[in-house]
Amino acid sequence: MAGTTPKARALGAELRTARDAAGFSVRTLATALDISHATLSRWETGDRSPKPEMVAAYLAKVDAPAELRSELVELARNPDGPHWLSVGMPEQQRQLGALVDMESTATAMTTVAPNLVPGLLQTADYARAIMVAGNVTGSEIATRVAVRVGRREAIVRKNPVQMQAFIGEPVLMQTIGGAEVMADQLAKLLDFGQLPNVTIRVMPTRCEWHPGLEGPFLLMDFADQGPVVHLENRVSALFLHEPNDMQQYRDAAEA
Repeated sequence: MAGTTPKARALGAELRTARDAAGFSVRTLATALDISHATLSRWETGDRSPKPEMVAAYLAKVDAPAELRSELVELARNPDGPHWLSVGMPEQQRQLGALVDMESTATAMTTVAPNLVPGLLQTADYARAIMVAGNVTGSEIATRVAVRVGRREAIVRKNPVQMQAFIGEPVLMQTIGGAEVMADQLAKLLDFGQLPNVTIRVMPTRCEWHPGLEGPFLLMDFADQGPVVHLENRVSALFLHEPNDMQQYRDAAEA
């Protein structure tokens, strides 16, 4: 699946979810659409990108809600483009779903975090404190914290991802959530650092310029597809997968 893009993969996962919810097997739905089951399977893995009109036909067969049909038909436009930018909901939620899926299948991960503890290494209380201070809607906080903590499975599962985390020194001096929450977070970092598949490095404050000062990024490698970089800020997120972009971020991680 070397040609799989983050957007195509997310689209495929959404289609698969809609099919499962409707109770269709791959073969039954493929027959109804008059295509091969192999083609439909490749759509659902993101290995092949269906045209928007085929996405519409697929969703009509599984009787998906009109709003979902509209969103996924739009998602199917240019799924193989050089990047995937999402601004606002629900596409950011869709990107988060894709990110969680990628983390669960990545073989190696490099995260550069100059401002906060990386998401996969955050405690629930630390994550909650960030969300409360960031004015996340109260009804969403519990779900978001659960998702963030659940993402940690990537580093503790059987055959875990090999993770290298670069954390800015000021992150260790913060008191996010108060002294007790921060003490627990630092203790958890020490625990994670003992895992054979996790390496934590601190980027010192007193040093020359380095790429980490440009902002956080996450570089993921996979056994069956090309690498992906994920970037995010308060209102948007971006996936990159083009070889030239990947090399720049790989060079940044090496630096």
